Amino acid sequence: MVQKRILPVAITAITLLSLLALNCTKLDTTDIGSDLLPAVDNVHTFETFLDINSTQGIFTDDSTKVSRGDDFALGYIGFDPLFGKTTANIYMQLKPPFYPYSFGSNGDTITGPGLGLDSIVLCLKYAGFWGDKMLPVNIEVREVNDMGFRDSVANDKTVNYQAATGALLATASVNVNKIFDTIKYKNQRDFSVGLIRVKLPASWATSLFNRDSVAANTSNNAFYKDSAYRYFYNGLAVKATGGNGLMYINLADTATKLEIHYKRKKQGATVIDSVYSAFRLNATSAASAANAPISNAANHIVRNRAGSPMLTPAPGEHYLQTSPGSFVNLDIPGLSTLSNRIIHRAEIIVEQIPTDPIYDTIFYAPNYLYIDLKDTTTATNRWKPIYFDLNPNVTYDPDYKTSIFYYPPGNQVDFAYFGGYKRNRIDRFGNPISYYNFNITRYLQHLVTRHNPNYQIRLYAPFNISYPQYSSFPLSYPNNIALGRVKIGSGTNPNYKLRLRIIYSNL
Repeated sequence: MVQKRILPVAITAITLLSLLALNCTKLDTTDIGSDLLPAVDNVHTFETFLDINSTQGIFTDDSTKVSRGDDFALGYIGFDPLFGKTTANIYMQLKPPFYPYSFGSNGDTITGPGLGLDSIVLCLKYAGFWGDKMLPVNIEVREVNDMGFRDSVANDKTVNYQAATGALLATASVNVNKIFDTIKYKNQRDFSVGLIRVKLPASWATSLFNRDSVAANTSNNAFYKDSAYRYFYNGLAVKATGGNGLMYINLADTATKLEIHYKRKKQGATVIDSVYSAFRLNATSAASAANAPISNAANHIVRNRAGSPMLTPAPGEHYLQTSPGSFVNLDIPGLSTLSNRIIHRAEIIVEQIPTDPIYDTIFYAPNYLYIDLKDTTTATNRWKPIYFDLNPNVTYDPDYKTSIFYYPPGNQVDFAYFGGYKRNRIDRFGNPISYYNFNITRYLQHLVTRHNPNYQIRLYAPFNISYPQYSSFPLSYPNNIALGRVKIGSGTNPNYKLRLRIIYSNL
């Protein structure tokens, strides 16, 4: 009997203590920002949602630039049911490490019976993939015959840039599922992993190899100085011709190179060695020594959206595609009349509309979205960063009226606070979706307290961010070029509504 009485008392006590603890520690369930929020009790703390008017847009003249240190996109998306087709090509100059340059070390013999050129192989360092791995990516290698590309090494090109190409040198079909297989070289000493290797034709290889800088015929000497080399070789183009995905190539990695394989005899030796020399992408600045070669590179990306739903969004839908891509303009009229109050949390909520579970997995959503403000106080309606919330721990001035920089120093956006990064969950219908939250608490607090302008907001998935009124140099953002697309709800969508959530207390 004693035991029967203790058990229900203990259960009751545990239940009461649990409820008390839950009530005392009940906080908002948002997972962005580091501030603890008070409970929404509708007595001291309230929650409200403001409607967002939203309109679809597409960047028609994208100024996105891919720098030599970035991962370049290479591939072809032949079928994306929501966004259409994408083609990504690479142009590059792979050069000797210095001039004058010759194959082999001093005293080596590279001509004679059994000596000389074996082959030249183009190697591209694989850095990732986005799309359908079940289909191979078909590529072709061509010569660049565009002297403008050859000589314009000072500035990074936009994704709209396309160099003229000439003769077809080689083709390859890349199975990315086998990209990390080990490939051993003929000498059985060297090997590679994670490389795309394309053997170039013997005629082109021989022509390059025979222009060694020790040759007596200086008119045929391409390796004596950079200007001579450029007249022989403007660069190589690697173009995608088939597949359903984008590979990512690190041109700056030393594994990306032209491997010139040849046989030699060292001075005084009788044994023939199989060795190779490497030409790479040289990012040497123009201020370096005159004999240092400077390389050029460009990533040309074409979006063909003809017939795709993103060109004619249905009511309640928007389409975001990572640069070169699209955007959504947001207007929140309710902010203009919002009374002064204590803002505990203000966040814009963006939710994916699930479509096809297979294609939503293959062509997954961008890793990061971004928002900025349309400055209608100027005649040109320029864009600028949002105030305060990109990083609350540093000082920056989106108006750039003083020496204080217009963006967080060092591009240090505090994503843990600001949000904007992709997260995943199961929606109320049981579908897996991606979603994003943007913390604009401090921005909104200044708006309601100091009656700052209610700016229009632009939502997009940038690779880099450009504010030309302040600088010609773009700011980096942590998306890969052209990686990611998502269909989201608009401000009128009944199930995946784009909205502003505010948790506040009255004054």
